[in-house]
Amino acid sequence: MLLATTALTGNSLAIPLFDAFSYPFMARALIVLLVLSVVAGVVGVLVNLRGLEFISDGLTHAVFPGIAIGFVWAGRGGLFVGAMIAAVLAAVVLTLLVRKAVSSDAAIAIVLTAMFSVGVIVVSQNSDYAGQLEALLFGRLLTVTPTEVVQTIVIALIALLLVGLTLKEQVFRAFDQAGSRASGYRPLLLDLVLNVAIALVVVAASSAVGNLLVLAVLIVPGAVARLITVRMWWLFPIAALFAALASWVGLTLGFEASVQAGIDLPSGATVVLVLVAGYAVALLARLSIDRMRRRSATRGGLPGALTVGDSVEIIASAGSRAAHDGRTH
Repeated sequence: MLLATTALTGNSLAIPLFDAFSYPFMARALIVLLVLSVVAGVVGVLVNLRGLEFISDGLTHAVFPGIAIGFVWAGRGGLFVGAMIAAVLAAVVLTLLVRKAVSSDAAIAIVLTAMFSVGVIVVSQNSDYAGQLEALLFGRLLTVTPTEVVQTIVIALIALLLVGLTLKEQVFRAFDQAGSRASGYRPLLLDLVLNVAIALVVVAASSAVGNLLVLAVLIVPGAVARLITVRMWWLFPIAALFAALASWVGLTLGFEASVQAGIDLPSGATVVLVLVAGYAVALLARLSIDRMRRRSATRGGLPGALTVGDSVEIIASAGSRAAHDGRTH
């Protein structure tokens, strides 16, 4: 009887995870987020390894005027076109500025504030200023159209292709810039490719979770993966899997809260909160494991066990070795 009750309870808890996506608008939202999970998982790990979180923030805001201009010019159909143009332009300008005498932080601040201001000015010319600005900043995840789903998939594939063709070189550069340069790799080209890929992820995600929340989709999965594993090539699938799971759970929570409890939860923001909550759980688990390992090592008179800090050196060594192997072969 107890086993039957437990099984029934488990099934009742699992039903919402699947039933919600029988609706076409929920299925489209899930498809978009799953696609973003894969590309953001891969690109986000490189962002994390390179320490490019601030540059990613700059690119996120720099894409905003393209989204705004495209929307004002051609409605929702112009979002991706305008965003793509702004993304490539911002990535090139930012990469070149950082390579020159301007410091990295100053270049990002200049591009970020200038481009975002242009976007606000453009949107303000629309009669429904407040409504359009809110939609562009926070997304329209549940109203994504089939055309936008296809556009998101295409843009995500382009970003994945750019990163996939230079993955070993990107990893090598992340940990040994001097060695990468000495091996014949072109730093400017690698930086440009990665920045364009980041900008494309921003474009792909902006219509779903909005311009302000896209940074969490890009950054958090990679950060979680580095807490879970120290194996270089496991980082990418773990980041993508975590992002996909968080997207699934976040969408379900938002749907159930609206339908069952009458609480209107923005789907994009709910997904982001689930991502951040997952990071908090992974961080606490990692810190607890490190503490227990240190205690066990101390009692046994052994050298200190692996900690989060130690993982950086291991990943660096693995990344440099993998890139070197790719170069020699």
